[in-house]
Amino acid sequence: MTSKIIYNVTIQVENDIAEEWLHWMKNTHIPDVMDTGMFESYQISRIIKDSPEGVNYAVQYICPDMKTLHQYQIKHAQKLQAEHAQKYQGKFVAFRTLMEIIAKS
Repeated sequence: MTSKIIYNVTIQVENDIAEEWLHWMKNTHIPDVMDTGMFESYQISRIIKDSPEGVNYAVQYICPDMKTLHQYQIKHAQKLQAEHAQKYQGKFVAFRTLMEIIAKS
């Protein structure tokens, strides 16, 4: 049995764009990612942390397996990440983490 994969993107956005960024993520970017057909579900969370530099979020996409995630990275990730980078250039910092689900209630 293969474990599902969480593709986690942690992003800090500057305070002055946080509201507009969140709207764009929920209405444009995340739907575009989900339309690739590579992920089963997603969630977006605000990280509870006071920061003068900006607002922190974690966007987690659930992928059925590493093979599917690899296909996403080859076929779609570069284009979608470039759209985000171009729209919010210099206004965010992001890093990505892969996690394997080993138990779930």
